[in-house]
Amino acid sequence: QVQLVESGGGLVQAGGSLRISCAASGPTLSSYAMGWFRQAPRKEREFVASITWFGGRTSYADSVKGRFTISRDNAKNTVYLQMNSLNSEDTAVYYCAAQTRYGGPYDIWGQGTQVTVSS
Repeated sequence: QVQLVESGGGLVQAGGSLRISCAASGPTLSSYAMGWFRQAPRKEREFVASITWFGGRTSYADSVKGRFTISRDNAKNTVYLQMNSLNSEDTAVYYCAAQTRYGGPYDIWGQGTQVTVSS
């Protein structure tokens, strides 16, 4: 069974940067796109960014445009989220997910990694 494993979360000061990773393990993951989502305390999970495996087409939430960059390494089956100019509102558990078919839901999820921004 394919598993998505996030890593790289931690504590960072406001204005700082952090890069989190999502690696697929197990059988080869065949998916259309990968996405990052986040959930802050007492808030609903929200979309952050996505990228297609082929073509590398990206999409971002307005709240992170210009600050976050999503990228992928097809050979390593790994997706990254580079986060710059972090602020306290970015504090959340960050999840990666796979959209295994075009137009379908994100149906494989990682366990999440905590990102905490201190002010």
